[in-house]
Amino acid sequence: MKSCSIKDFMKELAPWLDRDYIREARLNEDGHVVLRFQDGVSDVFRIDDCTKEQIEDILKDLKDRGIAVQ
Repeated sequence: MKSCSIKDFMKELAPWLDRDYIREARLNEDGHVVLRFQDGVSDVFRIDDCTKEQIEDILKDLKDRGIAVQ
């Protein structure tokens, strides 16, 4: 699991959005963002400087980009 700020998370996420790398995004039971990639690898991010609503907005944006969100 990686701990990061929302700014750092968005910066790290940006290159993956340019390609079809992300297969799925979801919140786990602890409220952490889980990204599963096309190769089957998953990364878990604990974003520690934002609200749940901000994280839900990020997930909505990913869904709007065609990424499966649960």
